[in-house]
Amino acid sequence: MYDELTEVDLQKMREEIDYRTRVLRPQLIEEVQTTRAFGDLSENYEYKCAKQAKNRNDSRIRYLERMIRTAKVISVKDTADAVGLFDKVTIFHELTKQEMTIRIVTTLRQDALKGLISKESPVGKALLGHKVGDRVAIEAGSKYFVEIRGIEKGEDDASLEISSY
Repeated sequence: MYDELTEVDLQKMREEIDYRTRVLRPQLIEEVQTTRAFGDLSENYEYKCAKQAKNRNDSRIRYLERMIRTAKVISVKDTADAVGLFDKVTIFHELTKQEMTIRIVTTLRQDALKGLISKESPVGKALLGHKVGDRVAIEAGSKYFVEIRGIEKGEDDASLEISSY
């Protein structure tokens, strides 16, 4: 299994690895050593917390390195007047009678609460390649329809943060 990522995604991951390795890791190791000196390790809550923070950082570094190793690099293609990667799309949800604007992004940058929808999600897959005025069926457990009301062309930029979940 691989993730389709852009060069900007890969660069942002490399920057995060660099930060976590050069800046954060030494701080966390120092914190573990400091809290270890507080006494009995079986009752030392600060030590356990510091150790967990260090382990979470190391785990995130391994995760990012694996993502880089297994990624398939894609380029953003201009899709003229159809929905493409990084475009902002205004849709009208027929069931709820609400209009919303979302942005189609790579899986690494998805954040549904901010309206950043993965191109791999049911909504992202359904919208890609469609044009303004199209009625699109989305199957996510149940089937519902949305109408594309507007497309604002976007581009891959460094302002979109990568998810840290």
